[in-house]
This record gives sequence, C-alpha cells and structure tokens, in this order.
Amino acid sequence: MNGAASNHVVVIGAGVVGVSSAIWLRRAGVKVTVVDRVEPGSSSSTSYGNAGVIAACSVAPVTAPGMVPKSPRMLLDPDFPLFLRWSYLPKLTPWLLKYLSHANDKDTRRISEGLAPILYDSPAQHEALSKGTQAEEWLVSSDYSFVYPSREAFEGDHYTWMLRRLAGFEPELLEGPAVQEYEPNLAADMNLLAVMHDHGYIRDPGRYIAALAEEAKELGAVFVKAEVKDFDLTGGRVTKVVTTGEDLDCTEVILATGVWSGALAKKLGLSVPLESERGYHIVFRSAENGPRTPMMVTSGKFVATPMKAGLRCAGVVEFGGLEAPASKAPLELLRRKVAQTFPNMTFEKEESWLGHRPAPSDSLPLIGEIGASGVFAGFGHHHIGLTAGPKTGRILAGLISGDRQNIDLSAYDPQRF
Repeated sequence: MNGAASNHVVVIGAGVVGVSSAIWLRRAGVKVTVVDRVEPGSSSSTSYGNAGVIAACSVAPVTAPGMVPKSPRMLLDPDFPLFLRWSYLPKLTPWLLKYLSHANDKDTRRISEGLAPILYDSPAQHEALSKGTQAEEWLVSSDYSFVYPSREAFEGDHYTWMLRRLAGFEPELLEGPAVQEYEPNLAADMNLLAVMHDHGYIRDPGRYIAALAEEAKELGAVFVKAEVKDFDLTGGRVTKVVTTGEDLDCTEVILATGVWSGALAKKLGLSVPLESERGYHIVFRSAENGPRTPMMVTSGKFVATPMKAGLRCAGVVEFGGLEAPASKAPLELLRRKVAQTFPNMTFEKEESWLGHRPAPSDSLPLIGEIGASGVFAGFGHHHIGLTAGPKTGRILAGLISGDRQNIDLSAYDPQRF
C-alpha cells in the first residue's frame, strides 16, 4: 500500500464512491481499473436516482429514540412514507431486529457522531473532486430547507435538530410571510422554514457520475463492463478479481457496489447485516411553480430538488428486497404529497424510478480494509451516498496511496459486526 507505480487497484462499482476513488487514485499516480455491470450514471444504478442534495447536515439517523413503539402505526398509516412487502418480512426480520435495536439515545448519538466527519465538509469535497472537469457544471451551491406546517411541528423535531446543532449546523428560521417571500410556490399552510445555508445539489446526478467517470478515463483509469463473481487470494491477500469477462490481476481492491457489496464481502469471510431500502423518485418534467432550491418536506418525508429535467421528488422508503418490481402505493403517496405542497405546480409528464439504498443495520457506512486482505470496503452509505461519496473515495484512495486523510475511521470499521 505504498502508491508505487506497480500497484494496480480494481474498483468494483462505478457509482459515486467508485468513480471518486478512481479519480483520487489516478491523481496519486496509481493504476486503476473500474468494473461494473452497468455504465456509470445509468438509470439502473443507485447513484442515478438520489434526491441530488449535498446534505452536509444529514447527521441524524432514521433510528431515533421512540421509533420502535411508533413503527406499527407508521406501517399501517397510508399517509406515512414507509412501506413493507409483507411476504419479505421473514427474510427481513433478522436485519430489522438489529436495525431497531439502535433506536435509543446512546446509539443514536454514537451514529450521529460517526456520520458527521464524512459529511460536514461535503460541499467542499464535491468541489475538490469536480473542479476543472466536465462534472463541475452539474454542481450548484445553494440553501437546503426543511419545510414545516408550524412552529409546533418544528419543535416536535427537537431531538433531530439537537443532533444537527451538536455537529455545528444551526438553521435560520423563517416564519409567517417570510416563508412565502423565500419560496412563493409553497402551499399556504406551510408556515415555517428551517434554512441551512452553504449546502448544494446536483442538477443531474446521472450525468454528474458519467462526467466524473469520463474524468477518471482521461486521467488513465480503465473501465470494464462485467459482473464480479469472486476473488483469488494468495496468503490471505487479494491477487485477482474474477469477473464474467476477463479476470483482473490486482494488488488492491475497492469494494463499492452498494447493497450488492454484501454478497462479495461474504466471499472474504465478512458477514454484513445489510438490506436494500427501496427508494422511489418521480421527476416532474419541465415543472413550473415548484421550489427554487432543494427542500425537505417534513410532513411528507420527501425531498424536492429542482433539476435540469424538472422537479425530482424523492424519499419514500420500502422494504421488499432486490427482486420485487416497483409498488404502486409509494408512488401514489408521493404524488399526493407533492400536489399538497406545491399546489400551483404544472409539468409536462412524470418519470418514476425505483432503486436500492444500501442500509447497514447500524446506519454507518463501511470504510476501510477488510482484515489484511487488500480489499477495502466503501459501501453502506444508506441515505448519504451522494453527499459522502467524494470524501469516502478520497479516504479510500489515501489508504492505498499513502496520502491518508486526517480522520478517525474506527466508526466505519468493516469488522465491527
């Protein structure tokens, strides 16, 4: 792991973590091959379908105190954006029990403290990665607002805002007429905005990833379209990646293929409690009278982001595994909530999408070497993949090239399970 010219790193996964790793490795002079079964930024990749927000303040995990007693009501409430394919419940249960075990104050604070170091400077990390490349045009600096119907509703989120404040994020509160002055297209019953300054968003995540991949190629990275099947190890250390195409000799590997990383990690003896959190979005093409900047609509638990193609609304959660087709109910709920929030919005047509967020049972990503195998984990980012991807890639590249970042990685230890 000395960054010598003889090193050859195979990056498995051409999403935001994978292409970021490839760019930083090439900038350090390390030979890189990126392998994925789909093209970078394609609509079948998880990095394509996110809400597009560079959400530096997203330090609060879903598993907050009080979640366990609320869960049955959430699942049965047709207006709450949490869905479950009940036929999948037997397979989901072992992971779900581990996941819910963290819904307490001690673990929530620990998880939040773990998320903060890879999030707080994410706008600067995206800028450092993309500046001077074709990807730069898709990066926008902006506010990121949280929409509430009332002061009472905002104060009901006091625990989440406590975690954000502890991480250094203090919102500007706008109330009454100031809400409509800031965002005139919001519904009249939305009476408070908690505005986070110095955030940002991506105008087209798919094109952003594709442009970053082109930058990696221009720097000398090789991209291979194939599926990874296994690893060859000598003396416990990786020497080859076995694919559906040609096998790839290597000195190190970065495993960054999202929820699909779990099965490959098992081949190295690492069992990760990892599930697919099925995420939906709708793009309202050529939308008018929507928001000017990204907004989290807390009453509907969705994010609305103005993008090049139109308004993308994302955030519904469903547990149902990797194989089942898209469900109708999550999309119907999302449409209804969007119409309530932006009543005057018009658009040409809808485009819907389903993807798979990689959800570890403790809501923290895996970043670091798996034992002494030479395989480095870079997956499991749950809701923060786009935001934290560039920094994660920089950390992983530094572990291999010797240009280490000043960050304690113990919270992300792949062996912690």
